[in-house]
Amino acid sequence: MMAYLLEKPVIANIGNEKYQVTIEWRNGIILGDEPEKIGGRDLGPDPYTLLLSSLASCTLSTLRMYIDRKGWEISQISVSVNMFQSNENGLITQFERQISFTENITDEIKERLLIIAKKCPVSKILENHVTVNTEMK
Repeated sequence: MMAYLLEKPVIANIGNEKYQVTIEWRNGIILGDEPEKIGGRDLGPDPYTLLLSSLASCTLSTLRMYIDRKGWEISQISVSVNMFQSNENGLITQFERQISFTENITDEIKERLLIIAKKCPVSKILENHVTVNTEMK
């Protein structure tokens, strides 16, 4: 039997407010919504933004842990993420991630940090086979 990654599942609910979703996690609530241009009120991130936020957050946390363990003096890391899709031979999704630092760091350290960024758990999920099992209750 496999163990879940989260102690408590993420629970989301929607009522009659068009596209406004309440997402409950272990310590609070996040409001999800769609942009106004498609009928939402833009009161929270849309699903694509939440997905990209997961990749950005995981990348930064993974890099920070590694940098701290190495004792390197890198005070701030930034990541910019976006994605695009094409439908030429079936749906293909490509994520674009750009990482930058406030300090000048050597090419050798940059190369090492690129390898580490690719090892963040969310990157590994997105780059491998994913299955979504769904059941109705």
